[in-house]
Amino acid sequence: MGKPGAGKSTLSSYLLKKLPKETTALVPMDGFHLSNTQLALLSRSDRKGAPDTFDAHGYVELLRRIKTNTTEEIYFPMFHREIEESIAAEGVIHPHTSLVITEGNYLLLGEAGWSEVAQLLTERWFVDTDNDRRMARLVARHVKYGKSIEEAHAWAHGTDQHNADLIEVTRVRADVEICLD
Repeated sequence: MGKPGAGKSTLSSYLLKKLPKETTALVPMDGFHLSNTQLALLSRSDRKGAPDTFDAHGYVELLRRIKTNTTEEIYFPMFHREIEESIAAEGVIHPHTSLVITEGNYLLLGEAGWSEVAQLLTERWFVDTDNDRRMARLVARHVKYGKSIEEAHAWAHGTDQHNADLIEVTRVRADVEICLD
């Protein structure tokens, strides 16, 4: 877990490449973003990425299934930044999978459905990086996926930073802290 732009996905992808492909899987929390339609209906589109813009309960149920089901494939949604939506059942955990890496912002948050996540994890890592580097990555990411530089800067320093502040206080619940500088 870590703040937006800290390098969680980068670290997870690196680990996935180094670990045995046959028995390792990655389950990003981002697949549980509410759809853009639901966000509009709930008037939350302007803060997509906040804790209440995810299906936290669905994510918790997936983690429970992964811990208890060792005989069937388990499918889960995957988020695509290029379309800003998740695609259902795109990811799969096979019965022979022995290590599942999950990553996301709110894995140690103690509120609104997220409070059950930490107890379902064997080990909790907090990924951190230099704040200026993190903000530069966020702005670049937002520009890459369609925002103007001004919009990207406003989103990174507004919504993303508000979420980062929520996440910062959860770092004390981590078992390990990793700095990617």
